[in-house]
Amino acid sequence: HATFSSSSSSSSSSRSLRKSHIKHNTNNNNKKNPAFYPTVIVTTSLKSSAPSDVDFHSIEEYHSPPECNELKLKLLQLCASYDRGFGASPSAREQVDDIIEQLKVMNPTPVDAARGIEGGYSATYDDNDDEGSIPLKGIWRMVWTTALDVLNLAASPIASPAAIYQVIEPPIATNIIDFIPRAQSLLPTSFPSSLLRAEVLTRTSKRPESNRVGLDFEAVKLAPVEFLGMDVSSLPPFGINFPKINLQDLPGVDPANAPGFFDVVYLDDDMLIIKQNEPGGYFVSIKVPSCDP
Repeated sequence: HATFSSSSSSSSSSRSLRKSHIKHNTNNNNKKNPAFYPTVIVTTSLKSSAPSDVDFHSIEEYHSPPECNELKLKLLQLCASYDRGFGASPSAREQVDDIIEQLKVMNPTPVDAARGIEGGYSATYDDNDDEGSIPLKGIWRMVWTTALDVLNLAASPIASPAAIYQVIEPPIATNIIDFIPRAQSLLPTSFPSSLLRAEVLTRTSKRPESNRVGLDFEAVKLAPVEFLGMDVSSLPPFGINFPKINLQDLPGVDPANAPGFFDVVYLDDDMLIIKQNEPGGYFVSIKVPSCDP
């Protein structure tokens, strides 16, 4: 998928989400939203049947309207209840789509979200604020999707998708999908686990639209991480490099309108919502410190 991506297994599905609280702070240093709003930290005590990667961790301090935080909380509750979209009912999808439409209007990064996406960016606002100068930079863990190319991964009788990430380090965006044996979810948590990691490497580029990111697929890799509780990450991965194609050299192809891209629908300090062009679908992700299995 175009997006977007610690490993997760079904054995962690019983983890509780932490208790809700709100904390106010009058300090306002957010460059993306100059208007004052109280800083809000929100967590929830919802019990999740989904893997731990959709658990609503504590939101980092940021400044946004209280109604925006309420929508994000409701969105993450739905993500947890319906296994990131893999187990979503039509009604749940409609609810999430409605919330996304409301968040679009409140997007604190309505323009220039793709700033610095091609790499080699020299910070304009603050030389010490690298991620502020490159808004999309970071590790994003998927908590919801409506993209069929990702949802179809759950149809495999052999393996189940665990944690899914998009690691954006301009000019490279790496989509990571962890797989666990389907039978593993039926076994006791004490049973030795296994995990296979798939990585899709893409090169990012800026498109004429300020919130659009172009994607050129460069390579795919399958790497064993764990087998029956044993660390097998030292084993060589299986990989394929895609041939590099210069779109400018193809007749009738406009690189600015090439089909590989996604649009940033919503972006703040801890949440990213994008819509991929083909085959379509939304991705909701939260920022995390690591994608270690």
